[in-house]
Amino acid sequence: MLSLRLARGAHPLVLLRRVLVTVAAAGVGFLLLCSLGYAVAHPEQPEESVVRLLWCAVPFAATVQFALAVARTDPATRPRDGLDALGLGPVRLSLLAAGSTALSCAVGSGAALLVYLELRGDLGGTPLSGTAKRLLDGGHALPWAGTLTLLGLLPVVGAGTCALALRPREPRRRGAHSGGGEAGPAPAPPAPDRPSYAGLPWGTAVIAMGLALEAYVGHAPAPEPGRLLALPGRDGAASPGLLGGWLLASLGLVLAGPGLTHWCGVAVAAGRPGPVRLLAGRMLQDTATRIGRPLGVLCAVASGALAAAELYGAAWEPSGPRPFGPLTGLGAAVVMACVTATAITAALDARQIRSETTTALLRLGIPASLLRGAAAVRTTVLVAVLAPLTWVIAELTALPLLR
Repeated sequence: MLSLRLARGAHPLVLLRRVLVTVAAAGVGFLLLCSLGYAVAHPEQPEESVVRLLWCAVPFAATVQFALAVARTDPATRPRDGLDALGLGPVRLSLLAAGSTALSCAVGSGAALLVYLELRGDLGGTPLSGTAKRLLDGGHALPWAGTLTLLGLLPVVGAGTCALALRPREPRRRGAHSGGGEAGPAPAPPAPDRPSYAGLPWGTAVIAMGLALEAYVGHAPAPEPGRLLALPGRDGAASPGLLGGWLLASLGLVLAGPGLTHWCGVAVAAGRPGPVRLLAGRMLQDTATRIGRPLGVLCAVASGALAAAELYGAAWEPSGPRPFGPLTGLGAAVVMACVTATAITAALDARQIRSETTTALLRLGIPASLLRGAAAVRTTVLVAVLAPLTWVIAELTALPLLR
């Protein structure tokens, strides 16, 4: 009830984010139901059913990430003075954010069920009833236990992720001695925070491992056209090397995102910078951890999409079967929308956190045009660095398999 009251009085932008979470959850729920319907209609093809279900994990993870970003930036779930007296401390607020996430995902899953049953022709009564009966394997009754289990996964996982990620954390403590002996004093000084660029070497190494795996796959016997990787609704044998290379390269981009953002800020503020470059560089360094990880995820998804388009474009014969089906397109749309919205949400949250600093700078007489110029420099530098990197990794990923 408290979540509903907070939603009624929320800012329109906050409500829009929650609606987008509901829409993304509806897309994931629809894909899960399609996988279940295919498994029920084709019991003789368990491998294809498993592949379809595994492909749903990508939009599932993207939706959970977006739901966490929305819950993290929700003003109603941030600790404020006076809420402790009402019993709404940090723990209760994290549970409130988890409840709001579960509610949004549950509404989306329910909407997906209604649309799925209507398109299959199980409900009837509207002009759209049964329009996708063949695509959705209509005529086979769904097991309601499996249906409710699949639809309940996203609300449960999303709520659990928010509760764990937003729970209050105690500052890390350093002991007085690393070996045996007596322990140090109980109000020991907290350990320093991990620098934002610490993951860059690891990310670079993981990207190199992924590309090396792709090169190794390239020396294997060439797969048949259209059978590079099994997609929902298409026949094909999944290539473990191809999938593993993509996953490693994507993980490397995610790990390297904060470090790349930090060093972009260092490069912008290098030398004898003017006010615009100095302000842009310092802000990039300060927000590297907050916006670097979502940008890394966005680059990883874009790189995988470019590589897949190039691979399947080369194997696409006009007279043959199309490698991409409508369900694959829906999953790709959900993933791209979620990771893009997550990056935008992180950028807006960073801007909100800098609001006090921005107000202080304006009070000191700094013109607003200088702040807009610094924002333009930050955006230009990030695009100039991340866009070519994404394209290069996509080309290196697809090159061994195009030989």
